[in-house]
Amino acid sequence: MTQQGAVLQGYNNELVKCIEDLCMQKEELNKQIQQAEEEKNKLQHEIQVLSEQLECVCENLDQKVASRNELDKILAETEAAYMKILDSSRTLLNVLKKEVGSLKRMPELKTN
Repeated sequence: MTQQGAVLQGYNNELVKCIEDLCMQKEELNKQIQQAEEEKNKLQHEIQVLSEQLECVCENLDQKVASRNELDKILAETEAAYMKILDSSRTLLNVLKKEVGSLKRMPELKTN
């Protein structure tokens, strides 16, 4: 019977060692899970911060694009008006040259 007790005691010791090993593995796994959860929370916070920054940059970009589009419109209208002024100035100059030419042909303006 002592031999059976010794075998049983050996099994018990081995069982206790296996249980202790499993408990140590569980503790290690719990540490890894906690670290992973902390990393996950950190990354989620960074994503939130970056999302807010992205939203601000997008709003700012939209405002700048709208301003640029308005400036493009103003420039196009100004250039068109300026071209009309140039065209009118050219027409006026041509009319003035004609009138001056006509005046030179009048008898009383001719020099003797």
